[in-house]
Amino acid sequence: MTLSSLRLKKNADRRLKAGHLWLYSNEIDTDATPLKGLEAGQQVVVEAANGKAMGVAYVNPNSLICARLVSRDPKQGLDRSLLVHRLNQALALRQRLVRRALLPAGARRGRPAAGAGDRPLRRYAGGAAQYRRHAGGAAPELLDALDKVLSPTTVVLRNDTSGRRQEGLERVVEVVKGEVSDPVLLEENGVRFAAPVLDGQKTGWFYDHRANRAWLNQFVAGKRVLDLFSYVGGWGVQAAAHGASEVLCVDASAPALERVAENAALNGLQEQVSVGEGDAFEALAALKAEGEQFDVVILDPPAFIKKRKDIPNGERAYAKLNREAMRLLGRDGLLLSASCSMHLAPERLVDVVRGAVRHQDRHGQVLFQGHQGPDHPVHPAIPETSYLKALGVRVFRD
Repeated sequence: MTLSSLRLKKNADRRLKAGHLWLYSNEIDTDATPLKGLEAGQQVVVEAANGKAMGVAYVNPNSLICARLVSRDPKQGLDRSLLVHRLNQALALRQRLVRRALLPAGARRGRPAAGAGDRPLRRYAGGAAQYRRHAGGAAPELLDALDKVLSPTTVVLRNDTSGRRQEGLERVVEVVKGEVSDPVLLEENGVRFAAPVLDGQKTGWFYDHRANRAWLNQFVAGKRVLDLFSYVGGWGVQAAAHGASEVLCVDASAPALERVAENAALNGLQEQVSVGEGDAFEALAALKAEGEQFDVVILDPPAFIKKRKDIPNGERAYAKLNREAMRLLGRDGLLLSASCSMHLAPERLVDVVRGAVRHQDRHGQVLFQGHQGPDHPVHPAIPETSYLKALGVRVFRD
């Protein structure tokens, strides 16, 4: 197969040489190789300004990130063979993590592939939910590769992220193999959950916080817990299962809260877990007005900073959220503050928490600094792949 070329401007190959995998539209020599002449998902040979081939990428001419490298071998395109190889590499890592007890032993559920170049994929009891954010995908080849490596009984494609809309791509959810009885059961940190694979957020469950939730579970016995942005109860239901005396899960989504109740019942925790529907900031104000206090407050909001231009407003939102949450903590409480905004640097989250502590004229001690689990590896040349942050902070008065 002869591939078209995508020529870079002079010196625009520096990031690729440093290990990055993305190309931006302003790095392309569009006089030599017009982007408009290429189709979304088409594979091309990436060339330096001097014509030297640097690898194979697939393109989306309608996006700022107009190409993503899939191989540094100009003769190796994205096909079934490469996908099988990459999936086997990813699976080998997860198996190694299981042996080192960094993932649950014998886990059939988890994230066997992740990161730049991989398609985010989650396994659920023999099935898989996979989502594509951008134009590449090689769907038939990917399905063949999944069958070869994982042999799932069911495959769901969740091609409905906001990133696809921004790239002018169709948003659709489809079951491409087998049948799905939604929700799908899974287990995390010894607690059972029903995850909404077809209509939940992303692929239905966020495995990246597994280790962070495990840390918090050590400190909740006998405590009153508030779980804001609770989604289906990943934090709150686990807290109840690990001995919390009372848990209030708050979310703006009524369907998500229905799942919280179902997951609490699934573990026999109906008496400990209650739900409240509404905006998190409004809920914080109402709880404060009612004189409520909690021993533990969990903040796991959606990304307040989706683009660099959102950083100032996003940081103000994180600051307000942490500030108001601390007002509900008792004299010596524990705050779990998380952010999945890749544009919020870890040190900035620490600054946000520090400012919130001082605003309340309290003291703070950072007991824990968490991040995404090892089955969500970070590409050292792509800082955007290090996105998740979690702080465990003791907030107290003299």
